[in-house]
Amino acid sequence: MTELIPAPRSTVAGSGEVRLTRHSRICADTAAEGAAHWLCAVLRQATGLPLREGRHPDGTGGDGIVLRLDPRLGPEEYRLVSDPGGIHVEGGDAAGVFWGAQTLRQLLGPDAYRRAPLDRDRLWSVPYLRIEDGPRFRWRGLMLDVARHFTPKEGVLRYLDLMAAHKLNVFHFHLTDDQGWRIEIERHPRLTEIGSWRARTKTGHRASPLWEDKPHGGYYTQDDIREIVAYAAERHITVVPEIDVPGHSQAAIAAYPELGNTDVIDTTSLSVWDTWGINPNVLAPTDNTLRFYEGVFEEVLRLFPSEFVHIGGDECPKDQWRRSKTAQARIGELGLADEEELQSWFIGHFDAWLTARGRRLIGWDEILEGGLAKGAAVSSWRGYAGGIAAARAGHDVVMCPEQQVYLDHRQDPGPAEPVPIGWVRTLEDVYRFEPVPPELTPEEARHVLGTQANLWTEVMEDQARVDYQAFPRLAAFAEVAWSALPAPAERDFTAFQRRMTAHYRRLDALGVAYRPPTGPRPWQRRPGVPGRPADGPPPSR
Repeated sequence: MTELIPAPRSTVAGSGEVRLTRHSRICADTAAEGAAHWLCAVLRQATGLPLREGRHPDGTGGDGIVLRLDPRLGPEEYRLVSDPGGIHVEGGDAAGVFWGAQTLRQLLGPDAYRRAPLDRDRLWSVPYLRIEDGPRFRWRGLMLDVARHFTPKEGVLRYLDLMAAHKLNVFHFHLTDDQGWRIEIERHPRLTEIGSWRARTKTGHRASPLWEDKPHGGYYTQDDIREIVAYAAERHITVVPEIDVPGHSQAAIAAYPELGNTDVIDTTSLSVWDTWGINPNVLAPTDNTLRFYEGVFEEVLRLFPSEFVHIGGDECPKDQWRRSKTAQARIGELGLADEEELQSWFIGHFDAWLTARGRRLIGWDEILEGGLAKGAAVSSWRGYAGGIAAARAGHDVVMCPEQQVYLDHRQDPGPAEPVPIGWVRTLEDVYRFEPVPPELTPEEARHVLGTQANLWTEVMEDQARVDYQAFPRLAAFAEVAWSALPAPAERDFTAFQRRMTAHYRRLDALGVAYRPPTGPRPWQRRPGVPGRPADGPPPSR
């Protein structure tokens, strides 16, 4: 049961095992109480053992579990020791203890992931060993797009549990786009009354002739958001909200037409977009738009305590601004060179606004165009170039290149893959992904906060489709983000596959509808739904 994912830094096996019994206790010091509550809850469900909680870390006996802090360990680091004295999990902070508890759950076997015991008489044991571990990156992220296809709150909570099981710690919550606005804003109620529902939905790629002719939508109330943020925090996951500006905004414009370029098009005729691609309808660069979104962000900041707030900034066509007298007047008023600098001004406004409130702006790498806002960080998605440029300019970077870690891309070239999108990205491809470009100097590389996998949901209509695209590749990504792996070509993918054999059983116990290594199951295929496959290997840089 030592086939761990992600792979720990150091494991030393012993001879013997600790058996949990009806008399076993889980004891924790004050700082580790959260991890103890979580561990008690999941193990009581799975094992049927009472596992009483205690406050006396040194008095559990040889069949107990002790959780506590060790200030000699670094942030998120942990040490797990199983020996005749019991099981001890020590962390450099509360997060480290929690990650150690996640490892302990893996050591107990796949059935430790079930919600009820299969056999109340079975023996639960952990082999004698010593594990010392800690993360490579402090940003180990997953982005879930709930705008294209809405994920109900329970599905979001489920993905937070799946992230925690893989030691991922940043949930990038893509809440708004052309196809839907998913967060309640009390001062602007039409954002959800109108902006959260579309009349129909394109099935497959945007060139597909197929439609699902029924309304689609939904949104999270502010209490839902509070619950999601609190649930994530209990699992040491930071939720980073994304509110898209100035592009990807048709849902907002449909709700409040004055936000659009009214001197160019009749914005009152717009509805929430029902197809995919880059939308020409973008926000107008007016004071009214700035004040409107400041009001939106004021409510967002009250809900999300995260250091970073994502503002999108990607795929903003400039055609309407070029034709808009209002936009051109603003360019002249500000002394800007062109529409690219106008977008940079727009982003810079919110960078300064967020900075004044103790937060940091992060956006997709298009925010580099026209000049990068002073305090902004970059999500580098169009390959590595944006991240390299940003790091060299002294800006922090999260590496999430489309060609490597967009998990909506197909997993195999075969015709059985459901709605084939993008380049082929196999499990091995993701495992050999390297987040830090070799072109960066050590000083520049320190600006790489970490890495993130992205799940865009245009062709993922429900939880089962999201599972299929995410897993098992998210397990490989988690190891890339957590473990100190060798260079990509030197990584032992065969050993990883062997460990995945055990991990598939954990995913089975969790009810994850992953893609099997032999290919999609019959009900996972989507014959006849056109996709957008890209031929050949993806660019490596």
